[in-house]
Amino acid sequence: MKADKQTVTRLLKTARGQLDGILSMVEDDRYCIDISNQVMATQSVLAKANREILKAHMLGCVKDAFASGDPEEKLDEVLAIIDKLAK
Repeated sequence: MKADKQTVTRLLKTARGQLDGILSMVEDDRYCIDISNQVMATQSVLAKANREILKAHMLGCVKDAFASGDPEEKLDEVLAIIDKLAK
C-alpha cells in the first residue's frame, strides 16, 4: 500500500474506537438518534480513510501503469471502485 500508513492507521483506529462506542450505546439502549449520529460519524471517518487509500493508488499504481503504457487493468479497478461508491 502506497498510502500514508500512519494517517490511514490513525483513521481506522478512530473508526474502531467509534464502533466500540456504538456497540456500547446499543447495549445500553441509548437514544436511537444519538446512535445514528455516531454511525454517520464513523462512516465519515471510514470514507476519509478510503479517500486516502484511493488517492495513493491513483498517484502511485495508476500513474505507474500509465507510465508503463499498460493502464487498462488499473483503470478498470478504479472504475469498479467508483461504481461501488455510487451505490
